[in-house]
Amino acid sequence: MPTEPPPTPWIFPSPTEVDESGLVAVGADLEPGTILAAYRRGFFPMAVESGGPIGWWSPDPRGILEPDAMHVSRSLRRSMRRFEFRVDTAFDDVVDGCADPARPHGWIDDRIRAAYRRLHELGWAHSVETWCEDQLVGGLYGLGIGGLFAAESKFHTMTDASKAALAALASGIIDGHLRLIDVQWRTDHLASLGVVEITRRTYLRRLREVVQSPDSTFWHSNHAPE
Repeated sequence: MPTEPPPTPWIFPSPTEVDESGLVAVGADLEPGTILAAYRRGFFPMAVESGGPIGWWSPDPRGILEPDAMHVSRSLRRSMRRFEFRVDTAFDDVVDGCADPARPHGWIDDRIRAAYRRLHELGWAHSVETWCEDQLVGGLYGLGIGGLFAAESKFHTMTDASKAALAALASGIIDGHLRLIDVQWRTDHLASLGVVEITRRTYLRRLREVVQSPDSTFWHSNHAPE
């Protein structure tokens, strides 16, 4: 079971008090208790601009993936046969891959790296990794809170490796309990994998329910199911 950190001293505003971009607040800190409190209220942290202050976001609509609605194409299924999937064996390497400064629209800086490393040490942040011939070729990371997996970012150095990691995650957390994957914003790429948009109001209602679900056993094994 993950370790609950000290509570945050900050009081977050209502998730309905947002601007058109979904920005709710600016400032606070990136302590584990603050980040967990934010996710439980429907917010996530991201710098307002590169190197700038941390903003707390709650977009409307919200991009989500129902685990059993993940679309695995024939080509992706073929690709997945070449890969091995592991959980939490190379967390720092996955975050580094996601934070590669050569990637466009990069937002993961040293502050975010350090914050999620602490959450990983406490058992809240996880990586799902795609390996090929014992080389890390892709993956994703995020937070697991009850039945919620808040996906932060993914990367790949081999075709289909990040999509395969998402498919492994989706199949791995299906266990009869309430489960939901939060991807923050829908993109055309994510929509092709089964991501849909729901209103903020609907997301917040779902969130209250799903965080009460038991922690997934998926995080307690080094290897994801095939």
